[in-house]
Amino acid sequence: MRYAIVIEKAGSNFSAYVPDLPGCVATGATIKEVESQIREAIELHLKGMREDGTPIPPPSSRVEYVEVAA
Repeated sequence: MRYAIVIEKAGSNFSAYVPDLPGCVATGATIKEVESQIREAIELHLKGMREDGTPIPPPSSRVEYVEVAA
């Protein structure tokens, strides 16, 4: 599966979350690290959902950019 993630600068590190998986979050010192951490968090989140018998939501969020005059 391919889930959209959001990465944000959070003070001196980065944080990430998955819009389609509420509560699935991660942090890291660099973007590369937070990407690795959120991938692991998604895997653990989905594993926990399977163990609990909770339906796994299909990826549905999209990420787009829009340009505006600054």
